[in-house]
Amino acid sequence: MSKGTATDAALRISIGHHVSAAAADYAREKLNAALDHASEPLLGVRVRLTGHADPAVARPIIAQANVNMNGRPVRVQVAAATAREAIDLLTARLKTRLERLGRHWEAVRGGRSRVRPHEWRHGDAVDYLLPRTHDAAEQRQIVRRKSYALVGETCDEAVFDMEVMDYDFHLFTESGTDADSVLYRVGDRGYRLAQLDPHPESVTHSAVPFTVSPTPAPALQVQDAIARLELTGLPFVFFRDRASNRGSVLYHRYDGDYGLITPPTQQ
Repeated sequence: MSKGTATDAALRISIGHHVSAAAADYAREKLNAALDHASEPLLGVRVRLTGHADPAVARPIIAQANVNMNGRPVRVQVAAATAREAIDLLTARLKTRLERLGRHWEAVRGGRSRVRPHEWRHGDAVDYLLPRTHDAAEQRQIVRRKSYALVGETCDEAVFDMEVMDYDFHLFTESGTDADSVLYRVGDRGYRLAQLDPHPESVTHSAVPFTVSPTPAPALQVQDAIARLELTGLPFVFFRDRASNRGSVLYHRYDGDYGLITPPTQQ
């Protein structure tokens, strides 16, 4: 038995609205096999399946897994048309993520980087588009605001944080430039770095291939960022908040509303 195998006590599955209770048994069977790929002892695994009632939503089932792997948080989330499909997607994505993290941590313990070109590519098998429960932009609102101190990191470290938490973008302070920055996935092409004021020549060298956007982040108020998000159709907008003069991200949530990430306001 591998050190990552989950017991019934460690794996907790909850079923939300519009999902059959029978899905829990299927999820337990499939996910236990994926969790065997964990490289560290599992202290807890929480899985939640929930659905939207709106028949217009193409992929109404949301599956989330939050894993405590020897004190390290690992998060995976997918959307699908049916509960069974969501469980299959979640299982495949969790297995891939645990294998990647195991290789990364082994490289860290060995004191060297083993990250190869395309090692951290996103979208290995599935396109994870977000379902929308609101058809009209005027129905959407900011329902989650998150503020945290931006940690000084290299792009390698930012990629690792993205992989652990299953983020498509990460807001941080790039250590070489000391600039508020966002690193995001660009399909199969790797990663791209955007900064408030780009200085590509000063960005810390990274083992993970990425490009740097030469365009400064636009200075916007939050309402202007909402308008830009809807106009472009992009999953998020990185901008310089006119009120704080800091980097912020406005993004589409899984439920179709908005989320806003900002650095804390200095007193």
